[in-house]
Amino acid sequence: MATAYIYSTTEITRLIEAALGLGPRGTLRAQTYATLIALLASTGLRISEVLHLRLADITVDGLLIRNTKFGKTRLVPLHETAAAGLGRYLAHRHQAAPSGDHVFIGRRGQSLRYQSVQSTFKRLAWKAGLPATRSGRRPRWHGLRHTFAVRALQNSPTDRDRIGQHMVALATYMGHVNIYATYWYLEATPELLRDIADNGETFVCGGEQS
Repeated sequence: MATAYIYSTTEITRLIEAALGLGPRGTLRAQTYATLIALLASTGLRISEVLHLRLADITVDGLLIRNTKFGKTRLVPLHETAAAGLGRYLAHRHQAAPSGDHVFIGRRGQSLRYQSVQSTFKRLAWKAGLPATRSGRRPRWHGLRHTFAVRALQNSPTDRDRIGQHMVALATYMGHVNIYATYWYLEATPELLRDIADNGETFVCGGEQS
């Protein structure tokens, strides 16, 4: 698996700000893309999963992700901040397009096409001043999913048993078919590998680093 582009908090903020500047003025487009970015960054969902969301998939317990990449359905709980942001978007969406059942819609109320959101994201990345390459990596939608996973692992507990539980929970939350896909994210940043090396040295030295 290729190394992903990992976004900083500042870069995600700049992407959202760029999205809020999208025209035409008075349309739903700016709110749609700003909410897309924020939701992907806060949940680690695949862009395809978000584009397929229906209004009925939004429940009090979270988002129901149906027929995913591996043909499974899972429930993704939302942090209260993410739920509030999605609620604000839906209020605008219902006002702009009362009909239709897709959550994220285009200018005429139709479901968003993957090719369209791809080309729009390239423009947003350029407008946000994101580098075209970073050691061969390009900013893409999928990088928001990678970033979510890396941050979740960086904030994982240090106890060995709890780390294992954390990895299993993260794999389930992200819809991985097996946990090996989740372990790949350990290689995503030098900081994670350095922490692993430091912990290994501490263990070998009997709790004391040299």
